[in-house]
Amino acid sequence: MNQQKHVLVVEDEPKIAQILVEFLQLEDFQATVLHDGKNVIEFVKKHSPDFVILDVMLPFKDGYTLCKEIRQFSTVPILMLTARVDEIDRIMGLGIGADDYVCKPFSAREVVARVQAILRRFEQQSISLDNVVTYKNIQLDLARHQTTVADVHVELTPVEFRLLLALVKRPGVVFSRDQLMNTCYEDERIVSSRTIDSHMKNLRAKLQIGQSANPLLHSIYGVGYKIE
Repeated sequence: MNQQKHVLVVEDEPKIAQILVEFLQLEDFQATVLHDGKNVIEFVKKHSPDFVILDVMLPFKDGYTLCKEIRQFSTVPILMLTARVDEIDRIMGLGIGADDYVCKPFSAREVVARVQAILRRFEQQSISLDNVVTYKNIQLDLARHQTTVADVHVELTPVEFRLLLALVKRPGVVFSRDQLMNTCYEDERIVSSRTIDSHMKNLRAKLQIGQSANPLLHSIYGVGYKIE
């Protein structure tokens, strides 16, 4: 990586935090540690780290809550650390916006490898100078508000465009209906979750161009939607 990346490690066990910092520094990352959830939101807003490693169980404010709150204002990649296998279902099922998770005890080398892999993926998906977001054969032109799938122009409504943009910027992440409603209705109007289902049904049909029998848009029963 050409530019040193800043990783925020939020971990209440000092030994684990120190090991992570040492391995991150070996790979030329800058690392900052917070040992509780009290000042995490303020730190992320002020310093804009490139990555957040977030323990689930923290004093003052738990990792689930912090992840949800960060997602209200930032798309920074988040990797969750969990001590119990049953917490994985909550991390993935609640659609809280985490990009990956690792179970304790873990290899610090593996954690750093995952951080590097996620950052590479985000850089590849970043918005280019001409404001075009690309994922697989989907292209979203932000300036022109135009969408192409497999080089074919697809007419999307403004709501459908915002929904698709949110999904393609975070592939693999499950978005709840509430999160999608907040994304596509910027005036905070009250709408039914069925409205989101209707938009997603229309969007799925429009994206079928060039997708053959393997659609990119997936419905996660009882949770929400993802693109992958």
